[in-house]
Amino acid sequence: MSKVLVSDPIDQVGIDILSQVATVDVKIGLPPEELVRIMPEYDALMIRSGTQVTKEMIEAGTQLKIIGRAGVGVDNVDVTAATRAGIVVVNSPEGNTIAAAEHALAMMLSLSRYIPDANQSVKNGQWDRKSFTGVEVYKKTLGVVGLGKIGSHVATVAKAMGMKLLAYDPFISIERADELGCRLVDLDLLFREADYITLHIPKTPETTHLINAEALATMKPTTRIINCARGGIIDEAALAEALTNGTIAGAALDVFETEPLKESPLKQLAKQLILTPHLGASTAEAQVNVAIDVAEQIRDVLLGLPARSAVNIPGLRPDVLEKLRPYMQLAETLGKLVGQLAGKRVESLNIHLQGELASNASQPLIVATLKGLLSQALRERVNYVNASIEAKERGIRVVETRDASIRDYTGSLHLEAKGSLGDHSVTGVLLGDGEIRITDIDNFPINVPPSPNMLFTLHRDMPGIIGRIGSLLGDFNVNIASMQVGRKIVRGDAVMVLSVDDPLPEGIVTEITKVPGIRDAYTVTL
Repeated sequence: MSKVLVSDPIDQVGIDILSQVATVDVKIGLPPEELVRIMPEYDALMIRSGTQVTKEMIEAGTQLKIIGRAGVGVDNVDVTAATRAGIVVVNSPEGNTIAAAEHALAMMLSLSRYIPDANQSVKNGQWDRKSFTGVEVYKKTLGVVGLGKIGSHVATVAKAMGMKLLAYDPFISIERADELGCRLVDLDLLFREADYITLHIPKTPETTHLINAEALATMKPTTRIINCARGGIIDEAALAEALTNGTIAGAALDVFETEPLKESPLKQLAKQLILTPHLGASTAEAQVNVAIDVAEQIRDVLLGLPARSAVNIPGLRPDVLEKLRPYMQLAETLGKLVGQLAGKRVESLNIHLQGELASNASQPLIVATLKGLLSQALRERVNYVNASIEAKERGIRVVETRDASIRDYTGSLHLEAKGSLGDHSVTGVLLGDGEIRITDIDNFPINVPPSPNMLFTLHRDMPGIIGRIGSLLGDFNVNIASMQVGRKIVRGDAVMVLSVDDPLPEGIVTEITKVPGIRDAYTVTL
């Protein structure tokens, strides 16, 4: 009989499910060296956030088939080591969706009616109704930043309460926003018009301090902000100043740049600010939901069935995986490339498998392509399991075609995407040594390896233009690693592909497009 180790506190219902198919040992608080010592005994490991699943633990777990994290993140698991060892890693990406959404709504209503302060006032023996005159949310405008699962649920409930909905999400289709009753707008307009702003986005370099002093200055003095997403999206010092000066009316925060919250100007503010200690997922139901979700997946894998929320590479037989792994890397790279060329809001994606790839299993390659395409929007939240679902929810139409007759290389992959920046296409191949090559951009022939930082231009093929671009990059202290031009006819249109050593500085694309003969320019990060 299989054996499962539970090394963090898990709701009993999860343990009961595991007991259907395995012997379950609950051993909480073991030191890392003891976990490494006993790991060879177990077929599965179930954790929460307390256990750090290291490479050493994974290598010791010679019988391990699955690691289950009862929660959303898997930062405490060495997923790379697990994948290399053929161990499925699963989480519960939707187990706390309702809990987080309801907490955001509760914060909004509490902020509107001064409930925390009114409660404390009564407990202090006062009966001061006049000081706690609130505002209604009915017919007010709610700006939802991020229309993922949590943001969508908040929007649905807010609409039922009679609120008007604005939304900003560059990765959601207009059709999906319409279904939720949201009007998609740019961020500046949302900041200017919303009475309430609720944040439901990951923290990334692009979203860090998204709400800063400049953004706060554009908001109405009656605006109230709710953040139950991630700490760091709001500049806390700027928020404290805006609340003190009356720039906005209030805020409610469940997450902070540093947790637990220590010395902070936020603690000095009274009625206009509500603070909670990261309670978004802290409901009895959410803890039960994640325990059931992950326990069921562990049970299924131990029975030889696929997991539904794997964060690495699920459901592939070892022989198939071994054959397709290099091409999956090709597909993911090309997906990242075409997604950035086409723009954030991709409407459709055509995937053409050519040559020998046309006779292989296509689903792993399609999933890898979508993972690359969505990686700019979802970062680590997109994986080989949920990529297709995420694409569908964003209204991306995916079409697959095959053509075994194209045999310039052993196998090639051609992608066409339609997005907010227009129609774009890329083609890539694997060379004999497994190196990826980009062989076509927007139907212009090239032959370049992908690199972390790239610049693409569409320009008129004319003397001097390459030199002007090189000089301009030099003025911005950008070092060029390689450059190649692709063209169809002399003096016609051409594309130029440059690999550079560092990320391109802000504003450089605008300057490049001012160069005579340059029709368009794109930066790409791979």
